[in-house]
Amino acid sequence: MSQSTVANRYAQAIFELASQQNLLSEVGADLKEIKEVLASNDEFMALLTAPKISADRKKELIAQILTGAQPIVVNMVQFLIEKKRLNELSAVAEQFQALAAAAQGAADAKVFSTRELTEQERAEISAAFGKLVGKETLNITNIIDASLIGGVRVQIGNYIFDSTVASKLEDLKKVLVG
Repeated sequence: MSQSTVANRYAQAIFELASQQNLLSEVGADLKEIKEVLASNDEFMALLTAPKISADRKKELIAQILTGAQPIVVNMVQFLIEKKRLNELSAVAEQFQALAAAAQGAADAKVFSTRELTEQERAEISAAFGKLVGKETLNITNIIDASLIGGVRVQIGNYIFDSTVASKLEDLKKVLVG
């Protein structure tokens, strides 16, 4: 989670705008997609931060690239370009997702497992662990980690629930070895 004050302020502003216009899920989906593109495509960010390209040209490029996105998102990205804060875009998207999830009674959760979870397993994990952290539902991101041997590790914000075979073996090792 971003600790940037700037990212938090921008995320709060776009969250309030999206809330007023009842566009939380649409704006959230657009920001999630932008964040994924930034994470997977270094050239895109290099293009948007290139000093030889004027801010106006960058804004035009963003308007062309984000034609299907909500105007709130396009305006926010253009504003970040104008203020030379584009490096905060991923953090803004992350913080927005956290604000939107909290407003909808949900939280983001990372579930580490040895294999892909089924929809039923996701629903059961969401129900069980959602109650523990006081949320109605969890937005689960499943991360495959074969080193766990078995079981699951659930991370919700600062909470980590670890019931993996690897952690139980480690606990047993500490007891036996001392």
